Amino acid sequence: MLFRPPYPHNWFHEGNIRIHGIRPEDVSDAPEWEEVLPELLLFTDGLPLVAHNASFDMSVLRNSAAAINFDLPALGYACTLAMARKTYNLESYRLNAVAYAVGHEDFQHHDALADSDACARIALDMAARHEVDSLEDLLIKTKQRLKPLVV
Repeated sequence: MLFRPPYPHNWFHEGNIRIHGIRPEDVSDAPEWEEVLPELLLFTDGLPLVAHNASFDMSVLRNSAAAINFDLPALGYACTLAMARKTYNLESYRLNAVAYAVGHEDFQHHDALADSDACARIALDMAARHEVDSLEDLLIKTKQRLKPLVV
């Protein structure tokens, strides 16, 4: 879902546009961040968030919530990048490199939905390799822990 980013995060750097392809005109009629954030949090249902290079994504989430004076709930998050470094022996641990290593080669890197799908596939592959069936056990096997979203 596209949304209009909150001020002062509502500018579009040309380098970022080249990466993800989202332009200001793409969000001109989209809902405001203030409308989308509560829906996003309802979707999580209090479960931990999982992302590749999660510290970046969580900092964006924290800063964007702060821009609208929104108090985030006490959610935890896990990072598939950190877990991948403890699972695979790769030259690169970028999302696309790890996705390719687990056999998920046909996805549109930097498309939010495609990236989240790749992240989920990576997490599932790691769980299978470590013979675990929960995020908690995968974190233990990879010597990681849930980190707090709210610091």
